[in-house]
Amino acid sequence: MPSLTPHWIAFEHHRLLALGEPAGVIAAVQQRLAAQPEAMPLVLDATTSERVELDWRTPAAQLLALLPAAPASDDADEAPGGDAPRGPGRPKLGVTAREVTLMPRHWDWLSRQPGGASVALRKLVQSAMREGGSAEAQRRATEAAYRFMSIVCGDLPRYEEVSRALFAGDLARVDALAAGWPADVAAHLHTLLAQIDAAGVRN
Repeated sequence: MPSLTPHWIAFEHHRLLALGEPAGVIAAVQQRLAAQPEAMPLVLDATTSERVELDWRTPAAQLLALLPAAPASDDADEAPGGDAPRGPGRPKLGVTAREVTLMPRHWDWLSRQPGGASVALRKLVQSAMREGGSAEAQRRATEAAYRFMSIVCGDLPRYEEVSRALFAGDLARVDALAAGWPADVAAHLHTLLAQIDAAGVRN
């Protein structure tokens, strides 16, 4: 089942049909199919390039009702003024005490850090999460660009060369090679490359 993400994008062959919230894209696809029943629009999540496959003959309201709600924010548990009761001595940000086993020299180093061992450990974990998150964001964004290309651009010239440049991380070359592709396709691919760039990986 497709997720209710902020934006979908619809292509008919290499021409942009619609871009926006699911309701608007559904309406555009259904209008196109009403005018041209043989049309074969492709609808994708505009960020991940996952295909959205629905029975477009179903009334729009029913299609929207089938979609799951957008996930709640991960920060909900830390929001101030929450209704959840707090136990005695529970830290405001939900810090959980658990056993950590380290060598004596590790404890010695931690004890010398500003704020003590707990603060130092939290900073180390946050730093590792940021670094890992950047690599994961790069991987997901690259996969999204390749997924879009494989679905929409597989019959275009230099497709294999563009794919190799993408996985080599040479995004400038991807842009250059795809510049001769149909304008709507090249524009959306550029947007997907910007997602990779935002992860801090443009060479």
